[in-house]
Amino acid sequence: MEVAGGVVGASSPPRRVVVPVDESEESMHALSWCLSNVVSAARAAAAAPPAVVLFHARSPRPFYCPAVDGAGYLLTQQVMDSMDQYMASAADTVVTKAKSICTAFPGVRVETCVEKGDPRDVICGAAEKAGADMVVMGSHGYGFLQRALLGSVSNHCVQNCKCPVVVVKRPGGEHQAAPRI
Repeated sequence: MEVAGGVVGASSPPRRVVVPVDESEESMHALSWCLSNVVSAARAAAAAPPAVVLFHARSPRPFYCPAVDGAGYLLTQQVMDSMDQYMASAADTVVTKAKSICTAFPGVRVETCVEKGDPRDVICGAAEKAGADMVVMGSHGYGFLQRALLGSVSNHCVQNCKCPVVVVKRPGGEHQAAPRI
C-alpha cells in the first residue's frame, strides 16, 4: 500500500509494544501472544517488527521506621535492605524468563525496564515514556469480588493508558487464580 509517495511504514519509526511482565503465567502467555500475533503479523506484512519493551513493576517496599512493627518484629535497616535485594533478584528472574521467550523470534528488538511503584500507575507511565503504540498485557481472571477488593491492573490500564491496550486471556479459561467467590 502506498501513502504519499512511499510504502506504509517505510519512513515511519519502528513501532513499540510494551508488555508488562510479572511472575504469573498469564503475563508470559500475553508475551507469547504478542510475539505470535503482533510481531509475526509485522513480519508477514514485510514490515519491521515492533520493538518489544518488557516492563516489570516492582512493588515499593513498605515504609517502616526501624522500630517494632504491629506483630512485634524489629525491622532494621539490614532487614529492609535484604527485602530490596530479594525484590531486585525477583525482578531480574522475571525479566530473564521473558527475554528467553523472546529468543524464539529472531530479529525482534527487546528492551527492558523495571520501575518501583504501584503497577496500575507505573505501567501507564512507562507506556507513555516509551512512546508505546500498544500495550499487551495478561489478565489474571479474578472474579467480581476479587476485582472489587483488589482492583484490576488491566482495567486501570485500559481506562488510563494513552495508547491501545490489548488484554490477553488464557485460552479455555485456564486461569490459575484462586477460586471465584
